[in-house]
Amino acid sequence: MTTSDRRNLLILTEGQWHVHNAKTAMGVVRYGPDHVVALLDSSIAGRNVGEWMPGKDIPFVASVGEALELEPRPDTLLIGIAPTGGKLPETWRTTILEAIGAGLDVHSGLHTFLGDDPDFSAAAAAAGTRIVDYRRPPERHETSVGRRHRPGKRVILTVGTDCALGKMSVALELREAARAAGLSAVFVPTGQTGMMIEGWGVAIDRVISDFVQGTAEWLVEQAEQRGDWIIVEGQGSLDHPAYSSVTLGLMHGTTPQAMVMVHKAGLVEHDFDHLPDSSFPIARLPEFIRLHEQVAGLVAPSEVVAVALNTSLIADDADARQAIAETAAETGLPCDDPYRFGATALWAAIQGRVTALVAAAR
Repeated sequence: MTTSDRRNLLILTEGQWHVHNAKTAMGVVRYGPDHVVALLDSSIAGRNVGEWMPGKDIPFVASVGEALELEPRPDTLLIGIAPTGGKLPETWRTTILEAIGAGLDVHSGLHTFLGDDPDFSAAAAAAGTRIVDYRRPPERHETSVGRRHRPGKRVILTVGTDCALGKMSVALELREAARAAGLSAVFVPTGQTGMMIEGWGVAIDRVISDFVQGTAEWLVEQAEQRGDWIIVEGQGSLDHPAYSSVTLGLMHGTTPQAMVMVHKAGLVEHDFDHLPDSSFPIARLPEFIRLHEQVAGLVAPSEVVAVALNTSLIADDADARQAIAETAAETGLPCDDPYRFGATALWAAIQGRVTALVAAAR
């Protein structure tokens, strides 16, 4: 992306600036190439993103009009939430129409396609603006053909013990560490936020189930044309009552030589907020790791080569490092928090293990 291609974003999170629902906003702020002018959230207007994400100086504003007075002027309204079910909050309609009327494009990763809404589409046509629905599935419908990876290509998939743990963030951090080590590394976006950051990919959870593995397969094929180390963004978790299918599809469609298990230290139950009376405990790591290797191996051999630990629930760095050490001892695998402490050491361990795996398979 060139400087002239970058957008000036106003990100809408109205009343939902928290880790679960606003993970799209947080991901774009943290990793995206575009300039974020402001976040639109009247519930915390006057505050700054830097309170939650140190080093990011981005104001919260109360209205579209307030944002339009900033420099540079925003040219795009980005819907910054990823709620359960992916539906548009009805109370946001007026704000979106106001933004379109002011000449802003609208970028959305919701399951609700804003471009199909007659009010939004008519307003965009009148204003000469564009609505982009990142979750709109591709027209390419293919089942898996059991494609083998090209020689010299290494495919790694992030998997997790739950949803919204940071599988995308881990994949991006590892990609950057690999590049810093002089390797040709590619991040494969399989969700709307990753697509907003990278500018390509497919929101795999919107693909017809017969074509999930095939789509994952050709995404990896495209990635192999871009680099040698392919790091695929994971989705869901294999034992989540609502989102296990997308995880399975990615495992069998990408046929990774290796997987990185992402786990949140201190988390004991699955995120299942739309069924608050249900309890689904988080699996124990050693058994869960073996299960992933067994399930992946039904199609192609794969090993979990490291654990990326999300230590965000632990305030003290020393305690976080202790949790990392305990997880490494429990699993017998390299472990670190690549977001909190950097991904260099973890990537070096992953690279070594994957290289050995591939050599042993020849």
